Amino acid sequence: MTISPSNLSPTLPIASPTCSSAARPPRPGRRRGALAAIVAALVIAGCGGNDDGLGDCSQFDQKDWLGAFMNEWYFWYAISPRPNPSGFGNVPGYYDALLYTGTDPNFPADRWSRSESTESFNRFFGDGRSMGYGVAVNGFEVRPGQPPYVRYVEPASDAAVRGVVRGDEVVSVNGRTAAELINSDDFSLFAASNAGDRLTLQLRRAGTLRTVVVEARVFDLTPVSGAAVVQSPAGRLLGYLMVKDMVSQAHGGLDSAFGLFGLRGVQDLVIDLRYNGGGLVSVGATVASYIAGSRGFSGGAPREYARLLYNNKRAAANNQSFVFGSFGNALGVPRVYVLTGPRTASASEQVINGLRGVNVQVVTVGDTTFGKPVGSLPQGYCGTTYSAVNFESTNALNQGRYWDGFDATCPVAEDFTVAQGALSDPLLVAAAHHADNGTCPVTAMTKPPPSRAEKTAQRRAWKIDEREGMVPR
Repeated sequence: MTISPSNLSPTLPIASPTCSSAARPPRPGRRRGALAAIVAALVIAGCGGNDDGLGDCSQFDQKDWLGAFMNEWYFWYAISPRPNPSGFGNVPGYYDALLYTGTDPNFPADRWSRSESTESFNRFFGDGRSMGYGVAVNGFEVRPGQPPYVRYVEPASDAAVRGVVRGDEVVSVNGRTAAELINSDDFSLFAASNAGDRLTLQLRRAGTLRTVVVEARVFDLTPVSGAAVVQSPAGRLLGYLMVKDMVSQAHGGLDSAFGLFGLRGVQDLVIDLRYNGGGLVSVGATVASYIAGSRGFSGGAPREYARLLYNNKRAAANNQSFVFGSFGNALGVPRVYVLTGPRTASASEQVINGLRGVNVQVVTVGDTTFGKPVGSLPQGYCGTTYSAVNFESTNALNQGRYWDGFDATCPVAEDFTVAQGALSDPLLVAAAHHADNGTCPVTAMTKPPPSRAEKTAQRRAWKIDEREGMVPR
């Protein structure tokens, strides 16, 4: 569902689609009352998340800085709590207490703002790398009585080197049984704290048990993979492509994949975003541009892909638009199939919304997306980067606020034992059926889908383990 933002949202003039400038909040001793004079300071986090860190980095200094930053830049600054920082024994606790709690019926509570080490932020969004084991399971999808499965393995990770693959059944992790993990709803063991950490997995494949020890390492992301041309039952040629992360390292893979699709004369396009938590707005715009082609232009001028709307303090200086681009290998299809799920979030949802804004038919196949129509201009300070919500995103038709996600056009239950993009992948099978017949398969869901209210409650309780983000560069 999309809702056109009301006059409660920022609506001041839009700036040019360049990397935003973020102001450094004033130093201790000149913060209070001085923000207006400091506002034009420093190009930082939206262009890389580098660390300000010029204070003494005491808890007092960090909390003082954080309070000033949130008061100036936080999207919900006017309706969020303003606790006394002295009442908190640490900075993370104070940060959490500053977040909007859902008092306005137009906006659900903030479940999107986060923080992480600046090193980790820059590694991912700048270098296109990550640190970890590289193995992910179907955590919140699994129910008591069902086994958890490996759902995704990073191709350049140690897990891939050790032969872990999607569809491996997880029997135990570091000695804890799968039943323990499910009953406690705790899959945190899969998140490494440091390079060199080890994870002992007992896995079952085709009835055979084996033990695998994987080591946490820094590895290169594989943002684009699986490019293939497949044939539907009626003989239509479908181009399939998985886009996992919206990072700048995706550009080469995108161009190669769409070059293949054009060369093979594909008739329909399937983009797999089921595990794409987002990333850079510009990369999402690039994905959409390859899909839309000339539909992203009007009279030779690029059409708007996304409009980012900041709070009323920052709107005049920071509101901005991203537009569709021109690429030689763009397809310009009138319809695209997007494979989605509850981990499809932020900048990947923005692709769906941006394409619909220029009247490209987006047929979503799978499950309802996460629901994150807001993004962050991340700011680093004293070794921590804060990705607080700073803006909301709309498309060329002024549609946004899809707080509860985009429902699937064709609801399809995922089969974690089948490889993504395989000819038997239920999501790809459903997309091919729709391409042939113009309708969803009758047996797409193995059980009735939950109600809208149930889905809303579920998604607002979930914390996805993909790194979700909508960063304005």
